[in-house]
Amino acid sequence: MGSSTAYGRIEMEVGADGIALITIINPPVNSLSFDVLRSLKDSYEEALRRDDVKAIVITGAKGNFAGGFDVSAIGGCQGGTMEKEQRPGYLAVDVITDIFEAARKPSVAAIDGLTIGGGLEIAMACHARISTPTAQLGLPELTLGIIPGLGGTQRLPRLVGLSKALEMMLMSEIVKGDEAFTFGLVDAIVSPDELVTTARRWALDIFESRRPWVTTLHKTDKIEPLGEARDLLKFARAQAQKQASNLKHPLICIDVIEEGIIGGPRAGLWKEAEAFQELLYSDTSKSLVHIFFAQNGTSKVPGVTDVGLVPRPVNKIAVVGGGLIGSGIATALILSNYQVILKEVDEKFLQVAIGRVRADLQSSLKKGKMSHEKFEKTISLLNGVLDYESFEDVDMVIEAVTEDVSFKQQIFADLEKHCPPHCIFASSDCTIDLNLIADRTKSKDRIVGSHFFSPAHAMPILEIAHTKQTSPQVIVDLMHVGKNMRKTPVVVGNGTGFAINRMFFPYTQAALLLVERGTDLYQIDGAITNFGMPMGPFRLADLVGLGVAIETGTQFVQNFPERTYKSMLISLLQEDKRAGETTRKGFYVYDEEQNASPDSELEKYIEKSRSISGVTIDPKLMTLPEKDIVEMIFFPVVNEACRVLAEGIVINAADLDVAAVMGMGFPPYRGGIMYWADSLGSKYICSRLEEWSKIYGEFFKPCAYLAERAAKGTPLSSPVQHAAPQL
Repeated sequence: MGSSTAYGRIEMEVGADGIALITIINPPVNSLSFDVLRSLKDSYEEALRRDDVKAIVITGAKGNFAGGFDVSAIGGCQGGTMEKEQRPGYLAVDVITDIFEAARKPSVAAIDGLTIGGGLEIAMACHARISTPTAQLGLPELTLGIIPGLGGTQRLPRLVGLSKALEMMLMSEIVKGDEAFTFGLVDAIVSPDELVTTARRWALDIFESRRPWVTTLHKTDKIEPLGEARDLLKFARAQAQKQASNLKHPLICIDVIEEGIIGGPRAGLWKEAEAFQELLYSDTSKSLVHIFFAQNGTSKVPGVTDVGLVPRPVNKIAVVGGGLIGSGIATALILSNYQVILKEVDEKFLQVAIGRVRADLQSSLKKGKMSHEKFEKTISLLNGVLDYESFEDVDMVIEAVTEDVSFKQQIFADLEKHCPPHCIFASSDCTIDLNLIADRTKSKDRIVGSHFFSPAHAMPILEIAHTKQTSPQVIVDLMHVGKNMRKTPVVVGNGTGFAINRMFFPYTQAALLLVERGTDLYQIDGAITNFGMPMGPFRLADLVGLGVAIETGTQFVQNFPERTYKSMLISLLQEDKRAGETTRKGFYVYDEEQNASPDSELEKYIEKSRSISGVTIDPKLMTLPEKDIVEMIFFPVVNEACRVLAEGIVINAADLDVAAVMGMGFPPYRGGIMYWADSLGSKYICSRLEEWSKIYGEFFKPCAYLAERAAKGTPLSSPVQHAAPQL
């Protein structure tokens, strides 16, 4: 998919060889707006009318064929601000099928760079496809809650077979050109320099009958026999329901594909058109389009990215501390081709840390995601040390040691002595105030938070926290490093928990409150996973480790004592050496493959914790419906997110949506925490919290920001006017 800001256009040039070269021009990725598609149709029809044109080659300008349909146009349609085409199927049937594919002159797609979504659908309607080996091809529409709408559901199975087509569409898989050639999506692979020349020659060969004239929609040789096809479709449905039980559009996509297999491609095209139109206006698609734009929006930070700063080169990075977080950060950095120094306090700890990094890479090696050559090259970027002597030329240091203020202060004081003046000092800690950590340093403008989520090499987000003294240049530099690591950077203000952990600290506390008052612990986890989270709060606590949960929870209890729920349940489990997955016992019990099972012994810990807290069972909470469980768990999170927004920790509510989705696994098809909250309404959320606060205490009390929005009936995500911005 692509999103563009420049006006798109089409250029056509007819050569002496009789080839009309049609070029899509819509920077930066040649996305397909309605204007581009209309212009493409006009150029195509002109080429068909002209007697000096024998055949057509379609390509894209500046290294991209076409980066999909313009997502801003999709968002515009959903908001009712953009014009709609005449009727469902106008583009897919009337234009791409009945004009492009059915033309009396052959067409060839010259493919390079991004060729996804509508771009690939146009290419598949051509009579041949020539590609560079590194071109990126795919139909990722399902990531936006829709299905391919320009014939992709019908043409892809006919080119690559039903099995591969289902995989590519349902998984939104992007393949390289050389791989696409192996299963028939493209007809030839050439270098970028030879691409257009080869495509022109290929088009003439088709025109002069030296090569076959293949109409994709009428191909049948790749489609599996009907019985096998039905089995594949049945299996795909089962997998789709298992992986995303709340989503309808993957099942609709399968239905549309099946219609084409059984009823014929024309029937499939019409069913695709109707389904696309219906899904375009669905809540799921609106939510996913919101997240798409919110994610892109995190790269725009007032006072930082709009003042003309250019990222400085960052080549060598040191990581201080080789525990789970530190070693994970080191892995992520070397995978992004950074030279890394990993420092530990002694040789034993250092070897364990390097062993963790090596194990992470070996896992990729075993899964076939990395070659032996790449493994050796990547691990060679890591250098383990026990002192600061080799820090004289590092561009950035990331501290990842235990959560001890004085220890961190000493480290930063030492770094200031041994690192060059331009070196960035980053802390991966998100629970201790950055100003405290920087207390013994003079270079407070170089201090920044770099909060990686575990596992650091896999999680797609980097939370960047700044103090009032942090230089905007430092933030720009770290954002650039994050993007090089293929992470979405979210810039936030300083404070306990920064933004992501701060807004989610009530998540586990609300669950503990419910358990101590009678709600079944495993029912809570079940309700939350049914809502769409990857796991419930108790399964998550086991995963990160109950020791970590206690450390982080303590910080919030100390900083926000008036609105935290204090339970001894996690501490009681920890004292009994039930620390989570690592000890195979926590809230669940685990087998050798880390499969979780409920534990009947847990009730005695709950009873003891209930006794310490001095609470009694509430019969209403023993039979709580799933809807109420979800609301009692997530409305306190929404409440805290409102405080984060009101305090200026983030500038935009959309940043919290991205943070919730990418950092905590909040279901993207619900649009993020604030978008979801606005779909329910501030009045409803506030009234529910007020009701619970009267029964269960201050933990549920609505904050002033939420109460004000509820009184006015305005969205929670509406802009906030901050008297003194933090930057």
